[in-house]
Formats: sequence, C-alpha cells, structure tokens
Amino acid sequence: MAVIAGFAGMSHSPFATLLPPPPEGGPGARFLADASRARRAVEALAPDAIVVIGPDHFHGNFYDVMPPFVLGVEHAVGFGDFGSTEGPLPVDGSLAWSVHTGLTEAGFDVSLSYSLTVDHGIVQTYEMLTGGTTLPMVPVVVNTAAPPLPTLRRCVAVGQALRTALRSADFPGRVLVAASGGLSHWLPSNDPREVAGERRESLIHGRADVRAFAAAREPRVRAMGGDPGARVNTEWDRWFLDRLTADDAESVAGLGHEKLEALAGSGGHEVRCWLIGQVAAGRPLRWTSYEPVPEWITGMGIGTTFPVP
Repeated sequence: MAVIAGFAGMSHSPFATLLPPPPEGGPGARFLADASRARRAVEALAPDAIVVIGPDHFHGNFYDVMPPFVLGVEHAVGFGDFGSTEGPLPVDGSLAWSVHTGLTEAGFDVSLSYSLTVDHGIVQTYEMLTGGTTLPMVPVVVNTAAPPLPTLRRCVAVGQALRTALRSADFPGRVLVAASGGLSHWLPSNDPREVAGERRESLIHGRADVRAFAAAREPRVRAMGGDPGARVNTEWDRWFLDRLTADDAESVAGLGHEKLEALAGSGGHEVRCWLIGQVAAGRPLRWTSYEPVPEWITGMGIGTTFPVP
C-alpha cells in the first residue's frame, strides 16, 4: 500500500522563471529562497512518486472539450512555456490507474488522458519541489480558468477520495501530494461567454494549432509582468494559508464561487488545487511562506504538512 508522505502547495507564476533572479530583498526573492528550502525538505522526505495537481493555461485543454478534471495515466509532455521543461515527463502509470480506480469508485467521472500536455501550471511547481523532472509523477489537471469549474466543495470531496485512493493503491512507496496554483490574482476573463472575436475563437479552437495560439498569447502575458501596482489581496492570501494551517478547508469551500472571485480574483480559482491536495494529505499545514509579488501578478505562497528547516 502507498504511504502519503505529505503535501506541498506552491504558487506558480510565469515571471518566477522569465525574469532575472531578483536581488536580495527584491520582488520574489523570499519566495525563491523559501522554494529552495522546500525542495531540500522534499529531498529529505525522499518520496518515491509525486501527485501534482495544477491548472492548464490553454496549452492542453480548450473549450472544444473542457473537462473539470483530467488525470494523466501514461504519457505526459511538458509544453515548455515560460521556462518550464519541454518534452516527456515520467508518469507512474500503475499509481495513476490506482488513483483513477479510487476516484471512480468514489463517484467521480474524472477524464483521463493517455497523452497529456501539461504547462507551467504543473511543471514549474514539480521542478521547484523536486529539483528536476525525474521523480515519477501522476499529473492531475484542474480547470480553474472558467466554467466548467468544479465547485469548491467538490474539490474538497475529490481530495477526500484521492486520500482513500492513494492509501489503498498497490504502490510500494511514499507518495508526495503537491498542488500548484497562485493565490490571489486578477486576470482577463477566459470565459467564452465574455470574450469575442479572434481571442474567443482561440479559446475554443486553439487546439488545432496550439503552438500558434501560445505564440500569440505569451506576449500578452509577458506584458502583464513587472507592474508593482498589480492587484494582490495580501489579507486574503494570509487568511487562506491560515485556514489550511488550521486544517479548515471547509471554511474556504464555504466561500463559494462568487465570493472567492471577489476576494481572490479570477486567477484565485487556482486555490482549488491546494484544497484537493491538503485534504488528500489529511494533515494541516505545518510550515508556510508568503510574499505578495505584484510584479509577478500574484501572491506567492508555499505551504507544507512537513517541517521545512
């Protein structure tokens, strides 16, 4: 049977890897230093596999078919956006299928992929926590961009089912659960009901030429970075981390969609990944790090259920 070694949640941002390393005390410097500490703690934890829960930013999923959850069970390929690794990633198929079986038996019809493309929403945190891309992984992509967003309570339920699935998995080793998602941040809408023209067509039909879609989108993302006046809700970010430290995911789930978006922004829906992961581990956070980095357009937080020296 698998043993859940712990949980680590971490914000991601394109600018964490795009911009030059900040000087001491500069924007993002504390986050990067604490991310290195978390990586060393993960190394000491010595997991045999990692389940990485994170979003996609229209590199693998589009609104021609947009599932709320996608599980990679065989091949995963990093898209290589914003400095994240491009190319094949190691997937532990046996553990992935155990997760699929467990979630299905719990009543969740999770979509699966034999050939999953993942972007920096999965890969950046995977690399920062493990120091590379060699630890066998099970990728779980959660749609956090626009409906069909899973409800916050459903994410808590998925986390509970994931915990049961991992504990009953025929996997002879220790499994780290990781979540990748920015805290509060405000992004342009990705809801096809709210956008028009070429951008709307790309959100729906971008799969047909994903490289061209990414090439058109990335300059818009890059243009958002470096603004010290970008909106970040520090008070909410700290409250969120406090709730997971108190093992109180239910309070976050109780906010509901509209209140979460009002407090944490359209990008704040990525905390669904944290909820699933912390509940799956079944333990409260024991260590947190937080730095608001408006230049990276998000609150950069880290939280673990294990000590980080």
